[in-house]
Amino acid sequence: MSRFVRALYVVLGLLCVGVGVLGMVLPLVPTTPLLLLAAFFFARSSDRFYNWLLANRWFGRIIRDYREGRGLTMRDKVVTIAILWLTVGPSVVFLLPVWWGRALMVGIATAVTIYLWRLPTAPA
Repeated sequence: MSRFVRALYVVLGLLCVGVGVLGMVLPLVPTTPLLLLAAFFFARSSDRFYNWLLANRWFGRIIRDYREGRGLTMRDKVVTIAILWLTVGPSVVFLLPVWWGRALMVGIATAVTIYLWRLPTAPA
């Protein structure tokens, strides 16, 4: 792989980590898919960044469990879904003036909830 492509993958991985971390506090910004995408980019470009991501204390375990097919613990599922709805709920009620925006946001949140709930449940 060329140096340019490796550098591009590192930049894309860092961008995915940055937006994924923002997704921890912003409604409807996906965290886990972006961190998984970052792991994909880092695995192909930088062992150092890849190992850092998997060893990270906040999301390393979640990424490892997901990639190994173990899914999420029940606690992670409940916390993630609760945070999702605690951020989407007020946004829908207080911030979105149009009905179709509300419907879209609730639809996306519902789809994410179903997806998360259907993931395998890893032992605690």
